[in-house]
Amino acid sequence: MTVWKERVPRLLLYLFLGICTFSTFFPFLNVLAVSLSSGEAIRAGYVSIWPRQFTWDAYRNLIDDGQLFIAMKNTVVMTVVGTVLNMLVTIMAAYPLSKMDLRGRGLVLGMIIFTMLFTGGLIPQFLLIKSLGLMNTYWSLWLSGLISTYNLFVLKTFFEGLPSELEESASIDGAKDWVVLVRIVLPLALPVIAALTLFYAVGWWNAYYNVLIFIKSSTHMSLMVKLYQMIDNLDPALLVGDSNANNALPPEGVRAGAAMLASLPILIIYPFLQKYFVKGVLMGSVKG
Repeated sequence: MTVWKERVPRLLLYLFLGICTFSTFFPFLNVLAVSLSSGEAIRAGYVSIWPRQFTWDAYRNLIDDGQLFIAMKNTVVMTVVGTVLNMLVTIMAAYPLSKMDLRGRGLVLGMIIFTMLFTGGLIPQFLLIKSLGLMNTYWSLWLSGLISTYNLFVLKTFFEGLPSELEESASIDGAKDWVVLVRIVLPLALPVIAALTLFYAVGWWNAYYNVLIFIKSSTHMSLMVKLYQMIDNLDPALLVGDSNANNALPPEGVRAGAAMLASLPILIIYPFLQKYFVKGVLMGSVKG
C-alpha cells in the first residue's frame, strides 16, 4: 500500500509533464507537417501532426530564387560576429566589476542599472548611428547591441561567487590578471558563458526590428526580414506546385516552411548547449 502511495503521485506527475510537453511540441509538429503537405490536404484541413500527400513545394518556393541563402549567410555572419563581440565585452566588463576593491565600482554599477530603467529612445539612436556613418552596415547593429545589462549582471554575480583564494594563489605564482582570467576564471565559468552565448546567439538570429531600421540594402538583409518580405509579398498565382488548381500550394504552406527554416538552425544548435543552460543560469544568478 505504501508503494502505491509513492507511485501514484509520481505517475500523475509524469502524466502531467507528458501532457505539458506534448501541448508545447504539438504546434511545432503541426507547422512541420503543414510545410510538407500538399495544397489540397492543407485546404481540406486534413493536416495535424503528420504530413499528408508529402511534397517539398513550400521549400522550393522559398529557395528557388536564391535570395534566402544570401539572407541566411548574412544572418550567420551577423550572429557569429555579434555573439563573439557580445561575449568579449560582457566578460571584460563583468570581471573587473566583480572586484569589491575596484575604485568607482558603485558609480559604474549605478550608471549601468540606470540604463536598465531608462533609454535614450529610438530617434537619438538612429541619429547617432547616422552621424557615425554606420547606416547600412552591420556595425550599426553590433555596436547598438554590444552588451546586455542582464547578462552582464549574471556573469558578474558568478565571478563574485568564485573563491578569492584561487586568484590569490595564482597571483603569488606571478600570474597577471589576464592569465588569471583566461586560465582560471573562464574555465570555471564555462556553463555560464555557454548559457549567455546561447542568449546572445538567439537574439542575433531573430534580429528583425533593428535590421529593418538600419539596413536598407537588400543584399544585407537578415533571414527574418527577408522571410517577412517574401511572405508579405506572396503572390499565390506565382507559387510553385502542382498545375492542378485544387492541389496548388496555398500561402499557409509557404508560411509554415518559412517558420521551419527560421527555427531549424537554433533547434540544431540548442541540444549541444542545453546541458549548460539551466546550470549556467542558476550559477550566475545566485551568489554562492
